[in-house]
Amino acid sequence: QVQLVESGGGLVQAGGSLRLSCAASGRTFSSYGMGWFRQAPGKEREFVAGISASGGNTYYGDSVKGRFAISRDNAKNTVYLQMISLKPEDTAVYYCAAQTVHRTYAYWGQGTQVTVSS
Repeated sequence: QVQLVESGGGLVQAGGSLRLSCAASGRTFSSYGMGWFRQAPGKEREFVAGISASGGNTYYGDSVKGRFAISRDNAKNTVYLQMISLKPEDTAVYYCAAQTVHRTYAYWGQGTQVTVSS
């Protein structure tokens, strides 16, 4: 089992920045890929960013490319999402997720709210 705890959400003005953190426990952190997803009210969950186990490969959803950056610190069992140039449409609950060995996202955190005001 993997336990994931997100932090760092909050209220920010459009154009501002936030950094989300996700602390993982329960399994060797460096063995699996991680990702961030988000879900806005009335919308489906959306892939935001992903990172490989080693951190050498990163992936982004089209709506956040160039503005968000995912990173990880395997020594601290933590994955980060740096968000800049935030827009009101980035408002959502952001979830951290961990992959299984089959590279499916099977473990989820409780989410952290990000609200961007215009």
